[in-house]
Amino acid sequence: MSNVFYRAVNKKLLEVDRGEGIYLYDTDGNKYIDACAGAAVSNLGHAHPVILEAMMEQAKKVAFSHLSRWTSKPIQEVADLVAELAPGSLNKLYLVSGGSEATESALKMARGYFVERDGQSSKYRIISRWKSFHGNTIGSLSMTGDKRRKKYTPLLLNFPHIAPAYCYRCPFGKCQETCQVDCAHDLEQAIKMEGAEYVAAFIAEPVGGAACGAIVPHKDYFKIIRQICDHYDILLIDDEVMAGFGRTGTMFSIEDFGVVPDMICVAKGMSAGYSPLGAVIAKDEIYNTYKNGSGIFVHGHTYGGNPLSAAVALAVVKTLIKDNIAANSRTVGEYLLKELKEKLLPFSFVGDVRGKGLMLGVEIVKDKATKEPYPVAMGMAEKLTVTLVKHGVIVYPGNGNADGVNGDQFLLAPPLMITKDQADELVEKMVAGFKEFDKNIGSIK
Repeated sequence: MSNVFYRAVNKKLLEVDRGEGIYLYDTDGNKYIDACAGAAVSNLGHAHPVILEAMMEQAKKVAFSHLSRWTSKPIQEVADLVAELAPGSLNKLYLVSGGSEATESALKMARGYFVERDGQSSKYRIISRWKSFHGNTIGSLSMTGDKRRKKYTPLLLNFPHIAPAYCYRCPFGKCQETCQVDCAHDLEQAIKMEGAEYVAAFIAEPVGGAACGAIVPHKDYFKIIRQICDHYDILLIDDEVMAGFGRTGTMFSIEDFGVVPDMICVAKGMSAGYSPLGAVIAKDEIYNTYKNGSGIFVHGHTYGGNPLSAAVALAVVKTLIKDNIAANSRTVGEYLLKELKEKLLPFSFVGDVRGKGLMLGVEIVKDKATKEPYPVAMGMAEKLTVTLVKHGVIVYPGNGNADGVNGDQFLLAPPLMITKDQADELVEKMVAGFKEFDKNIGSIK
C-alpha cells in the first residue's frame, strides 16, 4: 500500500515514466498524447532541451535565495522580458510559486493598493463569476465560483459572484450573435448592490478554464467590464493562470479583447511545468502607489522569486518568442477546433465543442436539444476520460458546469508546439475513444 495521500484516495493512477514532446509514457511502456498538458501547464512539452539546459546551468550556480534579502539576475531579466510583452503599463512582476498564490496575491494587492492610495479604505471585496476557478487557498477559493468551494463554504470570505459568460448555457437565455452582453452588465448590478465603496476588484478568466471547459465570452465582454470598473473605481484582475503565455493564440489572452487590465495573474505556462512558479503582473500605477506610500507590500511566499524557477521561466518565455509559439497555438488551435467540431458534434452525447487557440472544451449532455446534463452520480466525464486513456489520450475532465452540481465537460490543452499532423493523430484517437464510449453508453448506470 502506498503512503502517498492522493487527492482521490480510491482512484488507481497511471505511473508516469518519462515524457518527450507532446507524449507521456507509463512504466509499462505505453504511449499517450498529453492532450491537456497536465493541467494546461506543459506548454513546451516534455524534456525540452533548451529548458533542461537552463535548469542545469542555474542549479550549478544557486537554486534558492530568499527575496527578503537577495535579488538575482534571472528574476530581473524575466521581469524585464515580461514587461516588454505585457500590454499597457503592466510592467511590474511579483513572483510567487503557483496559480493560487498568484490570485491570492492579487486579492491582497488590490486591497493594499486602496489603503496605500487613500490612507484608509473600505474597499476590500472582490467580485468574481459563478462557474469560475481561481485557486484552492482560502482567498482564491472565496473568489472561485465552482462546486469545489462547497465543502469549505464556512471557511470562505463572503465575496459576491455574478453570472458567467457561458454562451452555451446563457443565464439570460440569449445567443451571442444578438445579445446585449447582459453577463457583463451584471457586474454593474452587483456593484450597486454591494456598494462601490466596498468593492476593490473584479477578477475573471478571459477564456474559462477548469470550471467550464474553455468558454469564450462575447467579443465586447471585457470592453464593457473595463468601462464599468473604471466608472466605479474598481481594479480589473485578469486571471491568466491557464490562458496566459500563448495558450489561446496571443502571448496574453486578454489582448484579443482589446482592453488592458490592472493586474494579470499568471503561472502554469510561464514555467511550462519545469519548475513551480506564478506571478502577478501589475500596472506601474499600482507599484508606484506602494512605492510612494509605505514602500511595503505586506505579503510573501518562501519560494517566490527563487533563482531556479526564474531562470526556467526566462528560458521558457524566450523560447515562446523565438519559436513563435503563440502563432502556432492560434493556427493549429483553429485547425483542431474545426476538426473536433466536425468529428465529435455528430455524437449524440456531445453538446458543444468550443474554445480559443489551444484551450478547447467538449461538453457532454444527455439531450442535445434541451442541453439536459447527465446526473452527476453517473460520472460521465470521468468515464469518458478513462475510455480515452485506453486509446492513448489524456484529457482534463470536470463537472458541475451545468447547474453547479450536474454537467460534464473536459478541457483539451495540449502542448503549444503540437503540429497539425499530431493534431490529426489526436483527433483520430479521440474519435476511436468516442466510438467505443458511444457503443457502451446505454449500459452506463
